[in-house]
Amino acid sequence: MPGQSTGRRKATLVRVGRWRPTGAGAAPYRALRDSAGWPLGHAGTPFGYAKYRMLANLLKPVRHAALPAKRATQFGLGLALAAGIAAGAGPEAKDAWRQWRGPNNNGVAESDAPLTFSATENVKWRIRIPGKGHSTPVISDGRIYLTTAREAGTDTETGALVEHDFLVIAVDMETGREIWRRTAATAEPHEGYHRKYGSYASNSPVTDGETLIASFGSRGVYAYDMDGGLLWKKDIGPMRMRMAFGEGIAPLLHGDSVVLQNDHEGQSYIAVLDKRTGEERWRAERDERSSWPQPIVVNYGGREQLVTSSTRMRSYDLETGELIWEAGGLGPNAIPAVINVNNEMVIAMTGYRDPNLLAIQLGGRGDITDDPEFVKWTNQRGNAYSASPVLHDGILYFVTDRGLVNAFDAVTGEKHYHQQRLPSPYTFKASPVAASGKLYLASEEGDVIVLKLGTEYEVLAVNSMGDEMFVSSPVILDGNLFLRSEDELFCISAN
Repeated sequence: MPGQSTGRRKATLVRVGRWRPTGAGAAPYRALRDSAGWPLGHAGTPFGYAKYRMLANLLKPVRHAALPAKRATQFGLGLALAAGIAAGAGPEAKDAWRQWRGPNNNGVAESDAPLTFSATENVKWRIRIPGKGHSTPVISDGRIYLTTAREAGTDTETGALVEHDFLVIAVDMETGREIWRRTAATAEPHEGYHRKYGSYASNSPVTDGETLIASFGSRGVYAYDMDGGLLWKKDIGPMRMRMAFGEGIAPLLHGDSVVLQNDHEGQSYIAVLDKRTGEERWRAERDERSSWPQPIVVNYGGREQLVTSSTRMRSYDLETGELIWEAGGLGPNAIPAVINVNNEMVIAMTGYRDPNLLAIQLGGRGDITDDPEFVKWTNQRGNAYSASPVLHDGILYFVTDRGLVNAFDAVTGEKHYHQQRLPSPYTFKASPVAASGKLYLASEEGDVIVLKLGTEYEVLAVNSMGDEMFVSSPVILDGNLFLRSEDELFCISAN
């Protein structure tokens, strides 16, 4: 009878045991729960049978009618395995955007995105973000995670810096509904930021689907589980940035290592923390001043190297912190992220005074500044100052602050096109992203220009988002384009 069958299935669920939706394996359940609007805060309670059937149909596990105890255990393991596979592994998961520069850390999406849109056309949803933050959101298992800083006090008489709430927010990817909000800290900043381009929340978060790392720099680094539970926090002390431009290097998450590069006017350093506890594993002091480039991990000859940029490129052993090689020649105020070319070459660039680009062949030891065996090519004109490059199909794309676009062969440095002007005068701080044969550039003027990927320059579309200004970089996932402006978050979708 249907009633008896339902009862036996419920009993089977009890034998499998209560399931708590935490950790990477729980991700598909959380995503479905969020989109269905199920209440939060009841992780320890069993799901109702109807909700369980929805989950079972979603994950397509083994048949589960009236299972004996042994089969029930096997079913539970199979369900967990299916959930783990669906969740993906690490920041490089292809079905997510878990780190600032995307699943491959090169600005390339795994899905398509709309070609044409506007502030009113193909807008699936838009929401207002409290406070101010230029960090790029990350997405994992149906949730968008972002950071912002909101004034918590006012001081109009003395001009002193006011107290701020430093916030971490989770939003449902399909609806824009806020899922949870946490105040990581409430503090009075010790210095300001660039009035137009800076914020107290410019460091993009990062996740592996199990732990969310949110850095507010001088206000601390915070680790949360995916439901907003605080796992640990670490005070790194105040930094002093050049001309109080503000902080902003995104933390890097690789395996169980959290990488923090803190170059400032005090003692600069790079440190690796344990993802599980926040404990510092090693720290290396750096003879550098203020810079903002995200490092990258490459695997060369079976050894994981942590490659950084500033006025010099340096490579450290990720496990021990040993300096492997270094190369000078970059200018000051480094901002663009380091690019990994097939674990054989790394590229860094600067675009301020004394601009330069260094393409370094891996395999060197010591100071390789003047060694042509390892310094494969350089470039001094048309380099990006703020925006990080995109690497797609062997071509390195980068754009200057004043809107000149370049496409070089990443291995040889051959110029496919160089300092190409866009249809109108534009300025850029947001980094471009690529998706399905298209390059998206979000401008300060509120237009999103779409170019065709390839060796020839071609404009496919110019999309106006009205009065918006983009400093945060675009994010593309599941056919959606996410754009964060100064105070709003847009989901652009052709569906």
